[in-house]
Amino acid sequence: MAAYTSIPGSCPVDSASLKQEACIRTTELNEGSSSTSSIDEKEDPFTIQSVLYATGENQGDDDLDADSPQEVIDHSSLLPIPSPPHKHYYGFVGHLADLDPTLPVRTYWHLMDTYNPIFQMDLGMKYPRVFVGSREMVNEMADDSRFIKFTHRLHQEMRAVFGNGLFSAESTSKAWKKAHRLLVPALGDWETRPIGLSKMFDDMQDIATQLVQKWDRYGPDHEIELIGDMSRLTFDTIGLCAYGYRFNQFYSEQPHHFETELKEAIIESGRRANRPDVLNRWWYYKDEEHRQENIVKIRGLCESIIQERIDNPKPDANDLLNVMIHGIDKETGEKLGFDNVCYQIPTLLGGGYETTSSTLSFLYYFLCDTPQALHKAQAEVDEVIGDKVLTYDMLPNLKYLDACIKETLRMQHPVSLLTRFSTKDTVIGGKYFIRKGQMVSGIWRHFHRDKNAWGEDADVYRPERMLDAEFQKMPPNAWKPYGDGLRACIGRGKLTYNRYSRYALY
Repeated sequence: MAAYTSIPGSCPVDSASLKQEACIRTTELNEGSSSTSSIDEKEDPFTIQSVLYATGENQGDDDLDADSPQEVIDHSSLLPIPSPPHKHYYGFVGHLADLDPTLPVRTYWHLMDTYNPIFQMDLGMKYPRVFVGSREMVNEMADDSRFIKFTHRLHQEMRAVFGNGLFSAESTSKAWKKAHRLLVPALGDWETRPIGLSKMFDDMQDIATQLVQKWDRYGPDHEIELIGDMSRLTFDTIGLCAYGYRFNQFYSEQPHHFETELKEAIIESGRRANRPDVLNRWWYYKDEEHRQENIVKIRGLCESIIQERIDNPKPDANDLLNVMIHGIDKETGEKLGFDNVCYQIPTLLGGGYETTSSTLSFLYYFLCDTPQALHKAQAEVDEVIGDKVLTYDMLPNLKYLDACIKETLRMQHPVSLLTRFSTKDTVIGGKYFIRKGQMVSGIWRHFHRDKNAWGEDADVYRPERMLDAEFQKMPPNAWKPYGDGLRACIGRGKLTYNRYSRYALY
């Protein structure tokens, strides 16, 4: 019989099944052992987060700055990057046949456990793909003079869904720059942005209250399907706060058709990016037909949302839709345009709702699994909120709860890989040669648990390490929950406040 852990005042949570299901949906399993084999082999490894943040295509020298100054490298002092032996077909297909077909990133985790802090695999690219698991090497990857982010085949496939939205557009394109300049101030700095969290807060509470009422109606003995409810919560919250649109998923047992269509389109795009073109064209053509049908439906709803706002303006609405329709880019003096706004709607929904829902699910898991942290979080909520109604002004006082969320993102990041490309021949870790144009991926599961940065208890859930004094002592890039650079998560501020306001309510 499954062991259930109950949060006082809420419904019981099956912590064992919760962790297993959440790990599959986020392609992130951090149990500190080989227990990853317990995942159901029939589960689909492609989830929205794993697809949106996976990287898998070669970028040759022609794609990089040919004028990048080259380092003078003494190869006599370098070590070869470890590489696992080929297990299938005598290495004729490199390591492709060695990847776990149900969850490829699981192969990377196991290999990093063996070769930490670095190894490489032949995955059919021009150069072997390098994986790193130490904070020091990830810190080197953050050096923009040596490593950069690139769009690749995944982004190309995603353009069928997201067009020139923020995720799939080239960073150098006019459309991307214009949208970035308009949307980052609206989502980034809470002190200076035109759309304040305080103005969105009532809408956030509206959706969260629907979830609380649902749980209350079921009673304390009902088993919560937490991950599904967290997905409904975050999808509906983004829909209402960003676009003034109600998906009303708490009034139905089935997900909204738009969520299903968006998820299916994203997942199939990820699959296409990881399959040879010949298979996509001749073997999986029915899957592509279904993807195109979903894209048409996605586009139709997005157009109707925008047209409704144009026909019935809401000048006082504090949402992103007003910014995207009426906002004027100061640099070009232009608006985004109807098509671009259409692409931004699924982009922000697809990129934001499952990463947030996964983090909330893992937060519940770790708190249920760590009673002392749960009791501290509950005591803080009781002290700050008590029997009053949660308000925006209370959120900054929930410091321990904020630490719990940060520690959750460290222990169980909803994304698997942080990938960049080298702009020139260089050396990483002081002794490993990286060629110009070579792909290097940091494995979040490992560099977020690097004992050289976090101490011997790096595999232990301990929110106290995220409190001000101790957290400020951490070396650079020890904690990188939102990526880096221009293409880092632009909604990180909203997501953070969203997460711990949700838990405080429950």
